[in-house]
Amino acid sequence: MTVFFTADTHFGDHRTINVSRRPFGSAAAMDEALVARWNAVVGPCDIVWHLGDVARRPAHVASLLSQLNGTKHLLRGNNDPDESAAAYGWASVREYAEIDLDGRMLVLCHYPFRSWNSQHRGAINLHGHSHGRLKPVPRQFDVGVDVHDFAPVTLDALLG
Repeated sequence: MTVFFTADTHFGDHRTINVSRRPFGSAAAMDEALVARWNAVVGPCDIVWHLGDVARRPAHVASLLSQLNGTKHLLRGNNDPDESAAAYGWASVREYAEIDLDGRMLVLCHYPFRSWNSQHRGAINLHGHSHGRLKPVPRQFDVGVDVHDFAPVTLDALLG
């Protein structure tokens, strides 16, 4: 079992193609690539923390989740209404999480923090929302698809 992180998939949202300069000709092509790239790295027994902004249309979220490998946890973003959070297929839904992964404390949220719990003790902040436009700071990583070739990423890959 491997733990992955991702954010800002924005399934079905043609606006994201333009705003984030994604290399897709249509929302359908983007969605197809996102599903394929997700499933190329995530297996059925893996865990994925999605740090928000899943899809444009809440009614499509359950269908999308059924196409994606792994056990999926949602940390809601600014584009995740109640209907997206209530979709069948999430193992858990919340706004914020602190988890221990391989002896490292991770602080997870859709939004990047200027400071976070246990930052001075080496905790790592994983976030989305910024689509790769923020200047990196130590122990803070944007896990959004725009930064990671449109696929979920592991902590080891982030720490490189």
